[in-house]
Amino acid sequence: MLPAKNRLRTSKDFALTTKTGVRATSLTLVVYLRNISNNTSLNQCAQIGLIVNKSIGGSVARHRVSRQLRHLISKSLPELPENSHLVIRVLRKQKNFEGELKDLVGKVVAKSTVNS
Repeated sequence: MLPAKNRLRTSKDFALTTKTGVRATSLTLVVYLRNISNNTSLNQCAQIGLIVNKSIGGSVARHRVSRQLRHLISKSLPELPENSHLVIRVLRKQKNFEGELKDLVGKVVAKSTVNS
């Protein structure tokens, strides 16, 4: 479970992150990361949002995938830069996202530090 301070909530933040953030893709996931340090006060925690489309399945299936991803990404919170927004878009359903998610998060963090 993600703490409330680490949840991305507004549609504006989702849109800005998916349109202007660095991106890493795989067959089942797309991960976006946007550094917001110049736009807000410093020492803000990284915030994370999920996009799980209806193509994944019904409500129960989408919520199961969301719970799995929230659990997995909570382990990666220390790796994420402060003052950043991370959005995870699920393209296809899969039993285990752990290795793929860890790899993609590492890629976008590396890309964002190069671009900064």
